[in-house]
Amino acid sequence: MRSEADLRRLMKTRVEPGEVGEAAIAAVLSRLREYGYLDDAAFAETYARLRQENEKFGQRRVRQDLQQKGVNSELIATTLEARYGQTNEEALAREHLERKRIRKPENEKETARIMRRLVAAGFSTAIIYKILRQWEVPDEALAVLENLDEEQREE
Repeated sequence: MRSEADLRRLMKTRVEPGEVGEAAIAAVLSRLREYGYLDDAAFAETYARLRQENEKFGQRRVRQDLQQKGVNSELIATTLEARYGQTNEEALAREHLERKRIRKPENEKETARIMRRLVAAGFSTAIIYKILRQWEVPDEALAVLENLDEEQREE
């Protein structure tokens, strides 16, 4: 499945430039919508569901991915509210760690690696710190991570 914007971008490289090519793209997209093959709402729902159930990604990661695919921001917000509204983010983060076979860190380097992995997977820093504290990660390691977190916000 593809979003309408993604499909439009791919077809632009295959048609002649100008109005003729744009007309051809519009005709193809119109026909695909008419037959029910192109539906951004269905695409967004399926994409979010698969990323949540299979990849165990957080809401922020799925939002970024859908934005990159050209899905309307209002549609993204509606889809994510429906999909992640009742989801326990901490439990999802723990499932992500388990899926990736990530265990309790032994040192600061491993702690930083785990934090980067969870941030990339779309989880909030509050949830990440909560998980690391429950793993009884030393406060010194968390302090170093908080400094990294502040530096990333400034950029």
